[in-house]
Amino acid sequence: MTFFDSSTWDGRISSGGWVRGGGGSADVVEPATGNTIGSYGVGSTEDVSRAVEQGRAAQREWMALPYPERSAVFRRAGQLVDDNADVLSDWLVREAGSGRGKAAFEASLVSGEYFGATAVVEAPYGQLLRTHVPRLSMARRLPVGVVGVISPFNFPAILASRSVAPALAAGNAVVLKPDPRTAVSGGLFFAEVLREAGLPEGLFHVLPGGADLGSALVEHPDVRVISFTGSTAAGRKVGEAAGRLLKRAHLELGGNNALIVLDDVDVPAAVSAGAWGSFLHQGQICMTTGRHLVHESIYDEYVERLTATAAGIPVGNPATTEAPLGPVIDAGQRDRIHDLVTRSGEAGARITTGGTFDGLFYRPTVIADSGMSHPAFAEEVFGPVAPVAKFSTVEEAVALATQSDYGLALGILTRDVMRALDLAERIPSGIVHINDQTVDDEPTAPFGGVGASGTGSRFGGVEANIEAFTETQWVTMQGEIARYPF
Repeated sequence: MTFFDSSTWDGRISSGGWVRGGGGSADVVEPATGNTIGSYGVGSTEDVSRAVEQGRAAQREWMALPYPERSAVFRRAGQLVDDNADVLSDWLVREAGSGRGKAAFEASLVSGEYFGATAVVEAPYGQLLRTHVPRLSMARRLPVGVVGVISPFNFPAILASRSVAPALAAGNAVVLKPDPRTAVSGGLFFAEVLREAGLPEGLFHVLPGGADLGSALVEHPDVRVISFTGSTAAGRKVGEAAGRLLKRAHLELGGNNALIVLDDVDVPAAVSAGAWGSFLHQGQICMTTGRHLVHESIYDEYVERLTATAAGIPVGNPATTEAPLGPVIDAGQRDRIHDLVTRSGEAGARITTGGTFDGLFYRPTVIADSGMSHPAFAEEVFGPVAPVAKFSTVEEAVALATQSDYGLALGILTRDVMRALDLAERIPSGIVHINDQTVDDEPTAPFGGVGASGTGSRFGGVEANIEAFTETQWVTMQGEIARYPF
């Protein structure tokens, strides 16, 4: 597969008829260096219409294929991702600024999505229903037709694949619009994987581009389901447009996730978990630990240890160094991070380490004595920033945790797991990890948030994926025509 040859770093990236380029071309820019490492065709709104039309035409034949043939496509795709995990990891490092460890972890998650899609193909697709008359009554799940997927830059490969793989496996065609900053690792790579795996032509289209393409995809009358992962502000617009058109929108949005550290913990272990939750991938994760809520009895030690840990984390170009943290995605994101940190310090919070940057490399930052009056505590930062607040009672911890409008992930650290389980019931959150930090994802686990974090839609696992990308049809059958009074 020539796409996987390292020479494609410097050449024009294309995938023939699978990837449109009516909008011209754009460069692939490496955030760590600012260098151009490739180029790709940009989609146009006309390409959206053509892709949907081709998807509709191909989808019927795809749905009608015997399930072993469809299932085999996803087994091959998963194996191709595994066989070329180093190539995907390299793209994630250079294009998305991922540390090597994060990139390898993401690549392993991606292959799991394609292997897991075989279960969607092979699963029961309906159920028999009770009925009060002598007939067969059943509910069956049918593909919606064409699914639109809009994915972000931070974990571009997995956040595209967790919708693309199950949507295709459920019998649909898919049009994917990846973030233009990660068009390769978030889309073009998978066009080539699925072509090589034998997915019939016309079923999967990758259209890198801006918000105009996303709007065209949402507005297209033949796209019946939209799967959007991104900011809450953008998600509201997607939801509004989809609601007006009476189509389903699965909205996976932002988070400002709390890590509650109770008084009975092993403090060094808690600090390790908290640091990982806040600083992994430069904090550019919707599940990032955005608020450390620490019991007053261990607060000072926790802040001291977290500060020392943050100060000792290397930051550098992940393509040429072993630094676990790389650059943030672009200057706009860096400036937003720095503004939130600076204004928090000006409002009285205590910056114990970090708060500085060199180019796009932002130092891991700890902000002690934080609260809702400090922007870095009150808002989603999407950067390597760990705001820390103190509480004295469990009730106060619950009040702090529920001050946010977000409800994506929650971590609770304690030796008393039943106490934590009871506490979790009092804090609205789509995901709860007891004795772990807030960042975690598995192909077999349902994923979704509440409140400003999304519509509570779920991806992961056969039942959730079938629910997400199919429609329910009620069917009855009886041996003779029913008779009526007139």
